[in-house]
Amino acid sequence: MSDPGTPTFDQLQVFLTVVDVGSFAGAARKLGRATSVISYTISNLEAQLGVSLFDRDGTRKPQLTPAGRTVLLEARTISQGISGLRAKVKRLQQGLEAEVSLAVDMILPEASVVDALKAFHAEFPTVSIRLRFEALGAVTQLVLDRAVTLGISGPPDTAVDGVERIGIGSVPLVPVAAPDHPLARRGQNAPGAGRDHLQLVLTDRSTRTLGLDWAVVGTRTWRLADLTSKHLLLRQGIGWGNMPLPRVREDIESGRLVQLDLPDCKGGPYRFDISYRTDTPPGPAGSWLISRFASQPLG
Repeated sequence: MSDPGTPTFDQLQVFLTVVDVGSFAGAARKLGRATSVISYTISNLEAQLGVSLFDRDGTRKPQLTPAGRTVLLEARTISQGISGLRAKVKRLQQGLEAEVSLAVDMILPEASVVDALKAFHAEFPTVSIRLRFEALGAVTQLVLDRAVTLGISGPPDTAVDGVERIGIGSVPLVPVAAPDHPLARRGQNAPGAGRDHLQLVLTDRSTRTLGLDWAVVGTRTWRLADLTSKHLLLRQGIGWGNMPLPRVREDIESGRLVQLDLPDCKGGPYRFDISYRTDTPPGPAGSWLISRFASQPLG
């Protein structure tokens, strides 16, 4: 048995049209061709593949054979892929990016990220997203290194040469601990009480903030590279630390965590900027994403 030949995209389109409209004559009308041309194209396709696609005996409407049904699935996949390719190239010709890469400060509420990216996918279905979560100065470092198109970061890098920044709002940070932690059981704490207990601190995977601390008062600290680990340890009663309120609101309401009363460490707003390199401004998709993040509430 010889190997099947390679059908052309036009042959597959004719095949799909016959299936969709239910007849050779209907496909001819839809495609603006003679019925004989449609019949000839299908015959050539069957000859190339070495299988019969339609059972033409005893019925006015061509019926797919078992082999035809199998070929139909593959033909639709190929057709959809070609359509997607054409749409992506058309967008590229119009100046639309093929991909937007994004680094996000892990303190940004997850709901905000999901909202923006779901809307982005609906608006730009052909544009790929590359997403990374980082902390503190690591976001800006990725922007500077051209590793990402856009970065959403907090206060440590408020002014960097060569980087444009657009404010998109803030979330409150609050000090929390498990209910059996001494700082939680004590209720109102004296100034400096936090220094006597282990503090969990989010750290930077880059070197931009090496040796710099924000809202660190504890003389004993554990440095954690991701917010999920910090959240887990806090809920298990290991240390205390500042957390974004949207991340721990349900824990506080359910009693799994307690918002601490620390006169010298009350938390406060954590402000976000979305940034990009001055010499490589975002295209239409990236600009749309900036506007989406800037317009949504973060709390």
